Amino acid sequence: MAHIAASTALDHVKVLDLTRVRSGPTCVRQLADWGADVIKVELPESIEPDGTLGAKRHTADFQNLQRNKRSLTLNLKEEEGRKLFLRLVEGADVVIENFRPDVKDKLGIGYEALKAVNPRIILGSISGFGQDGPYAKRPGFDQIAQGMGGLMSITGEPGRGPMRVGIPIADLTGGLFCAMGVLTALIEREKSGQGQWVQSSLLQAMAFMLDFQGARYLMEDEVPGQAGNDHPTSIPTGVFPTKDGHINIAAAGERIWVRLCEVMGAMEWSEDDRFNSSEKRSKNRHELNALIAERTKDRTSADWVKAFNDAGVPSGPIYDMAGMFADEQVQHLGIAEECETTCFGKTKMMSQPIRMSRTDSKLIVHPPEKGEHTDEILADLGLSADEISDLRDRQIV
Repeated sequence: MAHIAASTALDHVKVLDLTRVRSGPTCVRQLADWGADVIKVELPESIEPDGTLGAKRHTADFQNLQRNKRSLTLNLKEEEGRKLFLRLVEGADVVIENFRPDVKDKLGIGYEALKAVNPRIILGSISGFGQDGPYAKRPGFDQIAQGMGGLMSITGEPGRGPMRVGIPIADLTGGLFCAMGVLTALIEREKSGQGQWVQSSLLQAMAFMLDFQGARYLMEDEVPGQAGNDHPTSIPTGVFPTKDGHINIAAAGERIWVRLCEVMGAMEWSEDDRFNSSEKRSKNRHELNALIAERTKDRTSADWVKAFNDAGVPSGPIYDMAGMFADEQVQHLGIAEECETTCFGKTKMMSQPIRMSRTDSKLIVHPPEKGEHTDEILADLGLSADEISDLRDRQIV
């Protein structure tokens, strides 16, 4: 099967995918879903059985990460395998990897080796802690980065100890930032004609994601703490009980605060000396939240969400997964897209959260079986069927 592009946006870009687990595949998915010709390079099954690193192939997790690409088995630990890989590099635009920093050089496929055969190549590398420095050789893992990146210190309820978030946010953002770097390098290459080495790490991504919380420390010397479901500074913003569940309310700023008071029939709050400025509302958040909760619990979530939004006060329900995917706006946006897989048949996956007017993305190619496209990819390099068969017998492919 020749390359079938998921979009025409990047259909001129060829990517060699050496990634595994999550951060690397998250990066590559951004390129594959926008049309790049992605070849996933994997060790033969006899050398690295399914599920050795990360999710097993026929699971929702793996399938969701690995769509819109082809698969080639290649043993990079053998010299013949390395040479075949470098032949692929000659015609490629991008290589993505998330090995430990020293592994690619041990395999003979570090940036300098790639650059020697293709000066235009862009290498995207994701690691736990960076390609150099005192922690460079440590194994990287999402929850470790959440802790070292400061996120767990500001997540959860005060006094309850550090808390991780419910998704692998360091993996995901590390991958997304690497994809942004690779796309930036592709654009820059149009001017310079040269490739470059793009690096991101879980620790860097996690620290960057602290955003205003990090800025509070760097610029105001304030160490933020845990705030539970409350916004750290803008009150009332948080979770409130209703007759049939809970809702989020976000009344940031004086104008929206007054609207909230109107909707709740409590205009006296806007004049109350405890709450008549944002600073006072933050200081007296527990008293204010208790007053709001006493009123919200008497009506249903749907009633309150409509009333607040009609008045210009941001509010929304709090869904589980089933509720989220059933929501009419979620369905309108096409966040779940139908696709075919070899193991689940016709199913749905998460689509790209970006819409483009001319070159939109589609889930058009099923996640490949291991080595599904090995013969055709090697044939494109000029190898005969007998040569490919010999390589397979010797566990090179």
